[in-house]
Amino acid sequence: MAPAIIHYYRKNEAPRSLLPLAHEELTTRGFPKDSKLVVSVETENCFNVGVSKELSDIERERLEWLLAETFEPEKLQLEKSTFTASDKKCWQVEFGPRLCFTSAFSSNATSICEACSIPVHRLEMSRRYRFYLEGDIDSKAIDVLRSLLHDRMTEEEYTKPLHSFESGNKPEPVKTVPIMEQGRKALEEINAEKGLGFDDFDLDYYTNLFKEKLGRDPTDVECFDMGQSNSEHSRHWFFGGKMVINGEEKEKTLFQLVKETMPKDKPNNSIIAFHDNSSAIRGYECEALIPASVSTAGQVQVGKQLLHPILTAETHNFPSGVAPFPGAETGTGGRLRDVMATGRGAYCVAGISSYCVGNLQIPGYELPWEDKTFTYPSNLASPLNIEIHASDGASDYGNKFGEPVIHGFTRSFGQRLPSGERFEWVKPIMFSAGVGQLDGRHTEKGSPEKGMLVVKVGGPAYRIGIGGGAASSRVQSAENADLDFDAVQRGDAEMENRMNRLMRACCDLGAQNPIVSVHDQGAGGNGNVLKEIVEPAGASYDIRKVYLGDDTLSVLEIWGAEYQENNALLIRPESEKIFEDIANRENCPFRILGEVGDNGRVTVHDSSNGTTPVDLPLELVLGKMPQKTFVDNSVEQKLVPITIPEGVDMKAAVDRVLRLLSVGSKRFLVHKVDRSVTGLCAQQQCVGPLQLPLSNVGVTAHSHFSLTGTAVACGEQPIKGLINSAAMARMTAAEAMTNLMWAKISSIDDIKCSGNWMYAAKLPGEGSKMYEACGALRDALLELGVGIDGGKDSLSMAARCGEEVVKAPGELTLTCYATCPDITKTVTPDLKCPADGSKLLFVDLGDGKACLGGSSFAQVVNQIGDASPDMGDFNMLKKAFEVTQSLIDQRALLAGHDRSDGGIAVTLMEMAFSGNCSIDVKLPNAHGHSDFEVLFSEETGFVVEVTNGDTAKVMDAYSSAGVPVVEIGTVSKGDSIKLAVGDAAPCVDEKMTYLRDVWEATSFQLEKRQRNPECVVQEEENLKNRQEPKWGLTFTPAPTDSAIMTASSKPKVAVLRQEGSNGDREMLSAFISAGFEAWDVTVSDLLKGNTSLDQFRGIAFVGGFSYADVLDSGKGWAGVIKFNEKVFEQFQAFRKREDTFSLGVCNGCQLMALLGWIPSNDGLPAEKQPRLLHNHSGKFESRFLSVQVQKSPAVMFKGMEGSSLGVWIAHGEGRFHFPDTSVRDHVLSSDLAPLRYVNDNNTITEEYPFNPNGSPEGMAALCSEDGRHLALMPHPERVFTLWQWPWTPESWKDLEASPWLQIFQNARSFCDSTM
Repeated sequence: MAPAIIHYYRKNEAPRSLLPLAHEELTTRGFPKDSKLVVSVETENCFNVGVSKELSDIERERLEWLLAETFEPEKLQLEKSTFTASDKKCWQVEFGPRLCFTSAFSSNATSICEACSIPVHRLEMSRRYRFYLEGDIDSKAIDVLRSLLHDRMTEEEYTKPLHSFESGNKPEPVKTVPIMEQGRKALEEINAEKGLGFDDFDLDYYTNLFKEKLGRDPTDVECFDMGQSNSEHSRHWFFGGKMVINGEEKEKTLFQLVKETMPKDKPNNSIIAFHDNSSAIRGYECEALIPASVSTAGQVQVGKQLLHPILTAETHNFPSGVAPFPGAETGTGGRLRDVMATGRGAYCVAGISSYCVGNLQIPGYELPWEDKTFTYPSNLASPLNIEIHASDGASDYGNKFGEPVIHGFTRSFGQRLPSGERFEWVKPIMFSAGVGQLDGRHTEKGSPEKGMLVVKVGGPAYRIGIGGGAASSRVQSAENADLDFDAVQRGDAEMENRMNRLMRACCDLGAQNPIVSVHDQGAGGNGNVLKEIVEPAGASYDIRKVYLGDDTLSVLEIWGAEYQENNALLIRPESEKIFEDIANRENCPFRILGEVGDNGRVTVHDSSNGTTPVDLPLELVLGKMPQKTFVDNSVEQKLVPITIPEGVDMKAAVDRVLRLLSVGSKRFLVHKVDRSVTGLCAQQQCVGPLQLPLSNVGVTAHSHFSLTGTAVACGEQPIKGLINSAAMARMTAAEAMTNLMWAKISSIDDIKCSGNWMYAAKLPGEGSKMYEACGALRDALLELGVGIDGGKDSLSMAARCGEEVVKAPGELTLTCYATCPDITKTVTPDLKCPADGSKLLFVDLGDGKACLGGSSFAQVVNQIGDASPDMGDFNMLKKAFEVTQSLIDQRALLAGHDRSDGGIAVTLMEMAFSGNCSIDVKLPNAHGHSDFEVLFSEETGFVVEVTNGDTAKVMDAYSSAGVPVVEIGTVSKGDSIKLAVGDAAPCVDEKMTYLRDVWEATSFQLEKRQRNPECVVQEEENLKNRQEPKWGLTFTPAPTDSAIMTASSKPKVAVLRQEGSNGDREMLSAFISAGFEAWDVTVSDLLKGNTSLDQFRGIAFVGGFSYADVLDSGKGWAGVIKFNEKVFEQFQAFRKREDTFSLGVCNGCQLMALLGWIPSNDGLPAEKQPRLLHNHSGKFESRFLSVQVQKSPAVMFKGMEGSSLGVWIAHGEGRFHFPDTSVRDHVLSSDLAPLRYVNDNNTITEEYPFNPNGSPEGMAALCSEDGRHLALMPHPERVFTLWQWPWTPESWKDLEASPWLQIFQNARSFCDSTM
């Protein structure tokens, strides 16, 4: 019998950023001498493989192939470390997942092993570090390194090799709480023990419920249930409660105020508002992808579908503060489930990610406004850690799931106000919003009916997320640290991807959708979702039917844990078969837990012992709950006018403002998150020839085959609320409008928005501020004609820091969305600088005011001010919006950007930065304001660029509507920014590239903490000399001939996907657009024999993260094919047929390399076969880059040789590596690298970021010697239509089709020529 766990050690290269970060952390934390003693680091991974029997030789061989690097198998060693034998002084440590739950890595790795017939029941990877030292270092310095190397909330130190995965946990028995005997005291005790968050109102209510109405003692499971599912986090008592402010009971609740923005007597486009997981507005009938079959492989066609845009927005603040990476990834996952659980099921499209943190305190990069004396709690991560790792978590989850992020914001703030009170985002904001689509037939959830099946779909239950609802509803403090740990969650994006596939397939059935109703699992776990979905009918469940990942879970944990990637559904018994077929195809677990009843009770039985841990009447625990009352008083604020500190002149002020996180470049955020997946992104964050992150608005298409879409934009101005809450709310609404304005929408009256409130609402003065803001927001939106149709709140935004409770600034985020009749009509901030000249026009909607209170300028001089900017005339704003929309419709505006953070100075600079050009501006000053006020005031307004010929027409359009507009300057080629106020000489006169470097500086500082610092330095230097890419085409793109498109017989292409793939739909559309009959085929279809490759002329291996890339990218996918003989034979036969072609993109490219399909016709030995390794930057890269088509035999590039053009890339492991240099020489001499990365001058390059991964000779693709098989890392399928391109040169304005459509048309021509 083999041991329970066997250990494989694999040598790997330490991240380039690790040693510099270790030195920095030690120095910063007070150990500079110890830092100098740490000279180098060596790393390896340990695969802890749980086996239940002795592995056979073939099983061991397969396992070792999966775990080892193919070209250096000797670096994988069984039961022996790969660390170099050395007598040098060192410190060695190992970290791995906490054993109390199975990691997402293990879930995916064991799925791979199962599919390859390897009997492994758990496979955890731990990381081992050996630091070489030049002397003894302090034990406390060792502790600093420990904290740097692992996440204490999800990982633990392994002091010796694991010999068992047993956690030692025993399931706690169900207990009764003696309310009948002890009354409220018994409830108080369990409240304190379990951190249930009951207040006095709750304690009285539940004591009375059980003692007087039900006449029995509750179980601890029931108490825990009510503590979570009826927490402030879940039930929003504050928003629906009576408000008593300054002794006066307010006439309306907060809910009533926001709902008044959609008057019932006015018609509107709302489809869903305030009663589902997302909101929805009326959309369009589109040409959309419709699969012929969802339970087996089948053709995908284009057909009519009515699609309504949907929006949801929420936060995951507490978990992201305690454990930033998993907290943010599960926040993203929860919001995705909100989208897919809308109506009877909906489609996820794109995300918005935003972060608010405290002072960054970046070591070695002093920002003079940050207070170095502030202390921070031990139970929360530092603001710098949160900013980097929360964004890592959200990005990683979205990348693996397959959702692009197209919009967002970030802030850093911490300041002690004149009153002495400190405001800071010590408890951070992790904000996540999602845009989706809903079939018009699925807008209303069906009611529960007796006999319906209650189904849970998704991953297994683990001991994670215990008490998250209650934990999120309280002020964070070190005293709650243990309970906070219990509440942290674990994300598995690949499982969510599978669940989404199941949900999508059901929705694709249209009228036959088997889902009657769906709710996502979130706060409160099963206890919440399984009550909500059957309200008011009730249901009976067996707790032992819940899918478990840990047999030691107690009933309380099974019922209350907030484990992720789960939805609850209602289906009819007659739909069970089709539902099961779809779930099996997508390998998505599901369990039928019980049936809907008719007695209005939720009863949970335990079939293992015959007990009933839960028996609750829904009406009393979900329905008619009494309204709570909240009392607050306004707190007088001490406000002081802003003064200019000594030594701060205009140059210093500009420098400081450009370095502020909310103002400066967001490069460090946008390049690590996929912004192109789905192929539905018409406008993401980056704009202009250099693709700088400056877009005002995000735009998604409803389909690859139509021009209708959805525009989305955020507004938020929290710092101004520290002066005037009402002004803050008005400025938030104004910013949202002046961001959304730049996409042509159907009508301003069609705009709806989510209002998200993040306040310390129950602390003195904050509830009053929030109520004032809510009233002001209602009035502003009524004047605009814009309605709020949903939102969430997070009302415990405070943390204890030593002796003081630090409140976060009250944050209102308004996320607006509207329908777009034409997604190509979008204006971006980058100046176009046309040959015949252009002018800059300024629309000042601030009525000439120039308040600096709450501004970026105020923050960087460590002040707040006494007068906030305000929006006094929303009718004027509405007129300006409508005029701008009309001009966009006429395509009369070249560029546009709003005045917001940083003031008009930053507006103008950012337009020049992104246009890579010069501006010469003279700003009017009729009111005698100071230069600082004119340049940095953040009153509402915007700037547009227009051609010289259109200047008079555009100015007249604004003036005729009564909107103030003034010409302020000119645009030209060059490298200078000149800003003057009035008739004085320019007070800003500097090189544009110099100022842009300052604007990028903070972002690059953060980049150095998440990427290979060598790469960051390269990018920083290259940016100084960037120019518009010199693209050129050697062919003329054209739409596919109509005779081909309408032919009755078309060649078939199999668009092949595996678990975790996410790039299939855009690939299907691209091939359909080139005249193919495109089929959706899964590997499971081939394994089950449901279809065969014999019928296909082409295979497209799509992009994504098959099995989450846990054993190297594409490895699991390749293993499943290699180790299933009949399937492998099909692939080999297909490859050898002379009438076939294949295309592998990204993950598909990695797969083709592992299968040996490129570059040799006959394959190469594993030790010689090229591989795709981790990017040299050490990070996922999402960019729009330049490539050049080379001479090659590749059939899909025929006639394109010599062309240079832009393309999306989105990968973490894209670096071509040749273990045998003779193979590389053969590739180059035989022209088998048909696509190369080039710089702005079309020179093949290995320089970062033009070459995003470090591939030799700029290689972006390889093809087979006969040219039929092509593997490339870029994503041409995401730019096969012109509107998918984020930027094109002016010379391409008359193109009739995207150049990238040609490769798919070439594939069609190949099929026609080899029939």
